[in-house]
Amino acid sequence: MQNICINSQRGIALLLVLWALTVLMAVVFSFALLARTETHSTISFKEGMEKKYFAQAGIERAITEIHYRRKNLLLNEGAEIWKTDRTPYDGRIGDGQYVVRITDESGKLDINAVSDILLKNFLPALGIKNNDAETITDSIMDWRDADELHRLYGAESDYYMSLTNPYKAKNADFDALEELLLVRGVTPEILYGTTGKKGIIDFLTVYTKNNRVNLNSAPKEVLMAVPGMTPEIADSIISYRQNKEIRNMQEILHIIGDANNIMAPYIFTGDTGAFSIESIGYKGSEKAGYRIKAVAMIIGDNNYQYLYYKSPASTTWTWGNEGSDNN
Repeated sequence: MQNICINSQRGIALLLVLWALTVLMAVVFSFALLARTETHSTISFKEGMEKKYFAQAGIERAITEIHYRRKNLLLNEGAEIWKTDRTPYDGRIGDGQYVVRITDESGKLDINAVSDILLKNFLPALGIKNNDAETITDSIMDWRDADELHRLYGAESDYYMSLTNPYKAKNADFDALEELLLVRGVTPEILYGTTGKKGIIDFLTVYTKNNRVNLNSAPKEVLMAVPGMTPEIADSIISYRQNKEIRNMQEILHIIGDANNIMAPYIFTGDTGAFSIESIGYKGSEKAGYRIKAVAMIIGDNNYQYLYYKSPASTTWTWGNEGSDNN
């Protein structure tokens, strides 16, 4: 009987030991899994921060190149000057790299200053029907002017107050391009574009206060908004500026020809000091990167200030397709 009790106690002790080992093993496995997860999370965070700093390096490099460009453009024919028409440039830092593009904002249409003529010519070039283009143009003009008087196809507060969610016309300048969604006729599809179709937001700005188009940085869609412009002239201007900055209108009179008098009030060749910069930082051979978008205003010879800065910015632009026009 005593042996039975002893065996029973030993069996219970063995079960307790097995249970204790099971619990300890579960704790160990849980701790190992947690440590592994934390390790991967730390590595991912570290790599993400590295790519962020590579992208920031691209932004700083771009600003330096803008200052260099403005000082040397007219002085040094042989200087390696970065273009401001979204041409991609890359740089390496250790095992990282960045791809950066600079866009002179004066190559876009400033919706706070653009004439209705340029806007009406521009919108159909992006596939917007003429009737819709007239509505959007007049409504933009009505939104930014200081009165409540309608243009022919425009809209003022009486129209907006009749909507399901009523609001008044601003009757002042646009503060951001996204504000266009409040304007009659502008839909998200028109503003941001759809698959295979560009949105108008890529060609507009609120930063220059300029009512003309910069021939050195305007894309073809914007060039085509200029009265008197033809696809052939636009292509020739783009081809010419690939190898040489257009410093004055005399240089391209042989391209523009008799259309010069018509175009003259709507075009120029300088800059307004506002530049948008896109930079993506990459680590090693990774395809996906960290993107930053900024708009910088150059002040004087060595100073600047950010008018816009977004980090991170969404992107479909990856290493290897940097020549695309994803925005």
